Amino acid sequence: MKLSTALLSITFPTLALSKSLSFLSDSQAPLGSDTDLAVPGDNPLVYCQDPSDNILAIQHVNLDPNPPNSGSKLTIEARGTFSEDVEEGAKVRLEVKYGLVKLINQEADLCEQIKNVDLKCPLKKGETNITKVIDIPKEVPPGTYHVLADVYTKDDKKITCLQATAKFGSKQKNRR
Repeated sequence: MKLSTALLSITFPTLALSKSLSFLSDSQAPLGSDTDLAVPGDNPLVYCQDPSDNILAIQHVNLDPNPPNSGSKLTIEARGTFSEDVEEGAKVRLEVKYGLVKLINQEADLCEQIKNVDLKCPLKKGETNITKVIDIPKEVPPGTYHVLADVYTKDDKKITCLQATAKFGSKQKNRR
């Protein structure tokens, strides 16, 4: 569970589930891509699909440092705007793969998880700002990680869907 919460905190900062990112390494290249679905800011995130109908419009997500370093602190700063209130019952579906192996495939209560970034439900319509500092452990398994966080209301309306791919333990660049 610690790995899933850590990966989610990079994939969707408003849903940070823990204070650690257990998959980051010192040899990681800066994260970035020129894809049309890239989430604005200095981060590895891309939308799963066109976000124009999402309840959450993300202005930016910044990681400092980017790339993150094992054994150090990572600051995640994000700004977004909710087009409507998000009530109790909202869910996040998290999938994490290490290479081709699926490590995590679970659904969690969004309102329970956002308490870790000092938010609570209902998430009110309007702008939301988040800054979260997390400690990254020194022990980092090398390899390629694929992360998906699909977030939706109790009525199955899309809040957002984000994904990221990162390679750790090599000199190759990560991609969105």
